[in-house]
Amino acid sequence: MPKSVSLILRPSVLTAAVAVLALMSGSPSPTSRSATPALSAAELVTINRLARDFKLPEQIPWSQRAANGGQTAILFGDPSKPGLYVQLNRRAPNNWSRPHFHDNDRFITVLEGTMWIGTGTKFDPENTVALRPGGFVRDIAKQAHFDGSKDDGFTIEIVGMGPATSTQAEAK
Repeated sequence: MPKSVSLILRPSVLTAAVAVLALMSGSPSPTSRSATPALSAAELVTINRLARDFKLPEQIPWSQRAANGGQTAILFGDPSKPGLYVQLNRRAPNNWSRPHFHDNDRFITVLEGTMWIGTGTKFDPENTVALRPGGFVRDIAKQAHFDGSKDDGFTIEIVGMGPATSTQAEAK
């Protein structure tokens, strides 16, 4: 058998070729009647989960919506226990926290929407700074702050060391 044919028949080369063809073909047309569902690149490749773990967006375990419209998803660790955690928070439009602080630093990146941040023990939504997608904030341990959303809500990623606590700090 010629060397070029034996390379084509190798399972790893065949799998890669199928993946490339699947990626190049794009979405099926609305009139397509294929009985086989389209496979994503992630479904065609085997990743050693002991070397690199991941979640696709549809696999992220969001909590049920709270009465205020907010949701959370824990990506890594457990915020209630000692150690590193990574959490996503969604906040509905026009929803604010009151002044509070955390015992540990927290590192926040805005993923969607606009997060409005303020500092101090006086709740004053008009005295805030807008952070849009890609914006970053460090909540410094034991420093009072508040945050919220206006018309568009937001989704943020929080990285911190647990146990995560929040202590109310609003001036009365």
